[in-house]
Amino acid sequence: MQIMKFPRRYLIVILTFISTSVCYVERVGFSIAYTVAADAAGVNQSSKGTILSTFYYGYACSQVPGGWAAQKIGGRKVLLLSFVLWSMTCALVPLDPNRVLILVVARLLVGVAQGFIFPSIHTVLAQWVPPHERSRSVSLTTSGMYLGAAMGMLFLPSLVKYKGPQSVFIAEAALGAMWCILWFKYASDPPRSEHPKATAAGFGESLLPIKGSQKMKVENGGSSVRSAAKIPWKRILISFPVWAIVVNNFTFHYALYVLMNWLPTYFELGLQLSLQEMGSSKMMPYLNMFIFSNIGGVAADYLVTNRILSITRTRKFLNTVGFMVASLALMAIPIFRTSGGAVLCSSVALGFLALGRAGFAVNHMDIAPRYAGIVMGVSNTAGTLAGIIGVDLTGKLLEAARSVDSDLSSPESWKAVFFIPGLLCIFSSFVFLLFSTGERIFD
Repeated sequence: MQIMKFPRRYLIVILTFISTSVCYVERVGFSIAYTVAADAAGVNQSSKGTILSTFYYGYACSQVPGGWAAQKIGGRKVLLLSFVLWSMTCALVPLDPNRVLILVVARLLVGVAQGFIFPSIHTVLAQWVPPHERSRSVSLTTSGMYLGAAMGMLFLPSLVKYKGPQSVFIAEAALGAMWCILWFKYASDPPRSEHPKATAAGFGESLLPIKGSQKMKVENGGSSVRSAAKIPWKRILISFPVWAIVVNNFTFHYALYVLMNWLPTYFELGLQLSLQEMGSSKMMPYLNMFIFSNIGGVAADYLVTNRILSITRTRKFLNTVGFMVASLALMAIPIFRTSGGAVLCSSVALGFLALGRAGFAVNHMDIAPRYAGIVMGVSNTAGTLAGIIGVDLTGKLLEAARSVDSDLSSPESWKAVFFIPGLLCIFSSFVFLLFSTGERIFD
């Protein structure tokens, strides 16, 4: 790396990108493996929804604590600990749909461990990445989620077919362990001398965890003990710009988690298609997210850097375009009764949701660079609640629809499943237009 003069912050961004990819391989992998095992065991759709949503209960519990821990201890250390915990859980837990208690506890543990990941990542990126690179850096990092989901959809059904559902857990644990080795070897906190203008720029030195005895220079040439900054919890929780992010994070994850957990069931039962026989087409929705997420990040930085639009207008423009197009595509999914139509609509929906993420997701660091992990923890808690509500509600909707259409092949059985996130997208885009800002509001 030294020979190539490769900036360390680029390496950090690449490693965080890989981390989100591995996490979403795990999430998609569990959905695929558990669906196969549960269907073979005769588990009903409502019970499947309950198990699939269990992860998000643990995930919700650790979002804000994850932001606090990253703020106090350091995102780099917390991120490593998170990976170690969920990888060990995957390696040690058997996948048996009849052993419900073990599965519930395991999914809760994985959820708790992974809940520390995104607050930690936002803390690390706020330390390392200057403001003019934030959109594309965050977009690249978060696009790892979609590439991981795409790779999971492409390869894991075949792994389940030939090696059994338990093999998915072993593969996921191995990926987690390999990432831990890379992060331990190459990741570091930014040197405090690297960014002398860090305070003015809003990144680097001023955002690192502060030790109680650390001294700082003052204007008259003396020194004083710098105490740890008090987190403005009340201001964060009553801030309209924060709530604009929260609402959009909820909607984004409601749509994402419903599709991630139930799209395999829609292909299998709604369209009577086999995932193994669909080939590479089943990965297209997530691959599209990967592409559009990076397009959104590059476009946002271009608009801001070239002063075509202000930061505020850039965030609002991308968020609105992304969510409004996604809403139309989501509501169109049950209209198409072919694999091509379903893949196209879900690809457009997820792709434009990812484009919209260049609006609300980067906004954490715009309004509160010092507390990016904390604000991310708050908003991601809402996103996690969306997973709990959306995934479980979808199971109940389908179980109710099964009383009318026993094989769930009717478009009417799936209409509510896709209309709910579609309408949420419209509502959320208006909230973001009204209340969001790109200005720094927390020092």
